Amino acid sequence: MEVRPRRTWGGSRRPGAAAPTPLGVDLLLGLAVAALLAGAAGFAHEWRQPYRAAVSIDLSPWALPRYTLLSLARGLVAYLLSLSFSLVYGWWAAKDRRAERVLLPLLDVLQSIPVLGFMPGLVLALVALFPRSNVGLELAAILMIFTGQAWNLAFSFHGSLCAIPPELNEVTRLYRFDWLERLRWLELPFATTGLVWNSMMSMAGGWFFLMISEAFVLGDRDFRLPGLGSYMSVAVAQGNVGAMLGAVVAMTLMIVALDRLLWRPLVVWAQRFRVEEGGAAEEAHSLVLDALRRSRLLEALRGALTRRRGPRRAGSPPPEPQPGSGETLSRLGSVGATVLLAVLAGALALGAWRLAMLLAPVSLREWGGIVLRGVATLARVLAAVATGTLWALPAGLAIGLSPRLAGRLQPLVQVVASFPAPMLFPLVVAFLHAAGVSLGWGSIALMLLGTQWYILFNVVAGATAMPADLREAARSYRLPLRDRLRVLYVPAVFPYLVTGWVTAAGGAWNASIVSEAVSFRGETLATFGLGARISDAAARADFSELAASVVVMAVIVVLFNRMVWRRLQRTASTRFSLAK
Repeated sequence: MEVRPRRTWGGSRRPGAAAPTPLGVDLLLGLAVAALLAGAAGFAHEWRQPYRAAVSIDLSPWALPRYTLLSLARGLVAYLLSLSFSLVYGWWAAKDRRAERVLLPLLDVLQSIPVLGFMPGLVLALVALFPRSNVGLELAAILMIFTGQAWNLAFSFHGSLCAIPPELNEVTRLYRFDWLERLRWLELPFATTGLVWNSMMSMAGGWFFLMISEAFVLGDRDFRLPGLGSYMSVAVAQGNVGAMLGAVVAMTLMIVALDRLLWRPLVVWAQRFRVEEGGAAEEAHSLVLDALRRSRLLEALRGALTRRRGPRRAGSPPPEPQPGSGETLSRLGSVGATVLLAVLAGALALGAWRLAMLLAPVSLREWGGIVLRGVATLARVLAAVATGTLWALPAGLAIGLSPRLAGRLQPLVQVVASFPAPMLFPLVVAFLHAAGVSLGWGSIALMLLGTQWYILFNVVAGATAMPADLREAARSYRLPLRDRLRVLYVPAVFPYLVTGWVTAAGGAWNASIVSEAVSFRGETLATFGLGARISDAAARADFSELAASVVVMAVIVVLFNRMVWRRLQRTASTRFSLAK
């Protein structure tokens, strides 16, 4: 098998494509770059504003474009941080087995800690660090959005690196690729499909807590930033239906524009990295990507970079390595990884000591109550993941196996997945209340609104990466749909499905803070669970109880991941990997 480039990014065009219009494309490209620079300058201006604990939010429709662009800028900055973190973290965990024993459990904990679990300390620390400007609040908002984006990307990249076929790794060793060449020519291309679809899910996860990230209350202090999330928060608090509808329209337009201009071109571009031995798969297309391929400006830039880089020609022998250079680099890398691991262990030890001091006031009886609440929330998390799988698995297979269907449904799925589900909670709670369903059961439905998309996007990524030759073989043997699902489709996407389960469970734990405690008709409804306990402790600024609840949640998550999810991941990599 091979990672087969289907076309180059810059200059090659599809046979029969329309005649290039370089002037128009380059003009639009220049206008887009100018708009991005102007937007970056405006966003930087917000950071330099004097610090104000709260800002007055204008609910007029004329303020929506500015607020939407500010929220989009925060989301994109958080995404770039998330992608950088995921590439480094996932690569380190996949390459260093010692580090993997620490990094993966730590990632399990990080993805499950609710935003309210660390938000108070983060906000207070950053505001104290930058007391005269909005830098602290802006950084806090970006980091909170980051926590909704980074974890599934890291899991996806780590899982892709572990699933690379042995023969491809052997080729890189035969041609004496160093670590950077292996990353560029094998590991990143192999992981591209999963990273692209999980990037879309990451942006959706970041929008989920947008209202909390841009407008949050800590005790008697109200921290707020101008943005679409704070606009939504104020509109909901005032019951302004017109403003709420305006915010929904603004977010929908933003998501659709982002999908057409960024994600759809990336999905089409990622087709060139499919792993297959043969077979013809139906290809997706993107008008934006086709236009960029006609840009002579990008083609010239790509040519200049290629000449400067001086790539190795196909068929040319690899350069002879310098004596001892490989061993020296390997030793330096090993020493560096050991030092980083020691620093991480020291930081965790220091954090554990300070956490112990914070937990000292919590009584044994309170610990017992928190554990029981954690078990109740675990049951709801598993129910939400199971319910989401029932529809997300067949829907993801249908979308991923049909580029035409993916092109039509991708914007719709993006809009629905990215919509801040807490805005819908009052409506869902009202419906459940009218139907006589208690919040104990209703919170499962509320968790489902935000977690089912992790499963769907990972299944779509797995179906998209399925080799076309296997699908052609199934059609050639005229296997009925039931047999194709049993022997090909479900086994092929199972590694991606497990990743979706892990990230969906983490998202459900995170969503428990807004699912088990909901505002309805001027009062707060709460059910017995760990999420409701965390929400209450954060509202009262009770840091000891908040820390105890987060610790119990982390312990439950790590134990369950060790006993269930990790075993399923081993099964996926040994029995259902296409590399075996």
